[in-house]
Amino acid sequence: MSGALRGWFAIPLWQRILGALVLGVALGLLLGEQARAIAWIGDLWIRLIRMMVLPLVLAMIVGGVAAMGDPARLGRVGARTVLLLVGMTTLAICVGLALGTLLRPGAGMAIAAAAEPAKAARGIGEQMLAIVPVNVFQALAGGETLPVIVFAMALGTGVLLAGEAARPVAAMADAAGQAILRAVRLFMELAPLGALALVANAIGNHGLAVFANLSLLAIGLAAGVLFQILVVQGLVVRLLGRMGAGRFFRDILEAVLVAFSTTSSAATLPVSLRVAQERLGLSGPLVSAVIPLGASIARDGTGVYVGLLCMFSAQAFGVELSAIDYLVLVLGSVLLSLGAAGVPSASLFMLSGVLSLIGIGEAQTAAVVAFILPFDRLLDMIRTVPNVTANLAVATAVARNEAVAGSKESSNEA
Repeated sequence: MSGALRGWFAIPLWQRILGALVLGVALGLLLGEQARAIAWIGDLWIRLIRMMVLPLVLAMIVGGVAAMGDPARLGRVGARTVLLLVGMTTLAICVGLALGTLLRPGAGMAIAAAAEPAKAARGIGEQMLAIVPVNVFQALAGGETLPVIVFAMALGTGVLLAGEAARPVAAMADAAGQAILRAVRLFMELAPLGALALVANAIGNHGLAVFANLSLLAIGLAAGVLFQILVVQGLVVRLLGRMGAGRFFRDILEAVLVAFSTTSSAATLPVSLRVAQERLGLSGPLVSAVIPLGASIARDGTGVYVGLLCMFSAQAFGVELSAIDYLVLVLGSVLLSLGAAGVPSASLFMLSGVLSLIGIGEAQTAAVVAFILPFDRLLDMIRTVPNVTANLAVATAVARNEAVAGSKESSNEA
């Protein structure tokens, strides 16, 4: 290996990614729409990462659940994780609604007719049925994260209850997880190149002035995201995780940069797993069970954005909201946010299910989607970050509390 290559790999990965983001902005401004010619590089990198996501989720959850050793502990960890993430998402939606009410981003807007209809949201019962796979191989082939998680939790619990007889299954899952993580680490060396191409394409097609078109919406989103990350998640890490917020945010910077550049919490999952274990020092089995679950339901950024878009739409179409309407929006947004896929722009296409609760029809919702979609990539970069940091904050709180509980149980037994 040449000296130049050794010097390149000696630089911490997050610094290489950050430098690539800066170069991507400059290249996008220089090339303009011609930056589309290199967009495939970023898309290829995302495909390489996402190729590993579902096999990694399956292996890590099965191995992590099996390694817990105590079924009661599994139930406790799962319940704490879900309650914390749902509570934080609910608060994020309230923050988005409050900022939308204060800033009034949709007041005076003249939105043209939609070019195509928005996707209709599934009912609650249909969503619940959809997360239980009839065929797990079909779910894996279709890239359906939640059904795979349900199967992995069931299989891991079965391995845990079977004990010694199922130990080879646990060992195979653990070995598979470690092998996939090694492969992901190789792909992550391409992260600077992928991030450069993705950011250059976004800036080249929309320019830095994109936020001038939707300035109030962008300001509201940025303010809500900062509040969720620094205040809400910072308090969760400090009070429940017993870790300094400064250290936490410094140690997860690599995952933040990957989330920002890929706009996909699913694609960031392998990095989150590695950061949690290697940088935050969290227990491997707990991290393997908690973080894949959190990647599917941690939706702080989505919550803020959906709350803002609800107010944007109501103001654009002159819909006056009552206190009951606000409550209905919160409950509906929570349910639909938790079901949103961890892929770019997913939250835009769940709007019809929320806005229909306050009388805004599909045609009007499609008009909002058509208006925002050209600019959504840059907004998506902002709102993906708190989804990933929320997952890591809750994993820190749950894992460190479990470590304290485990040490107390050991001392009591002694």
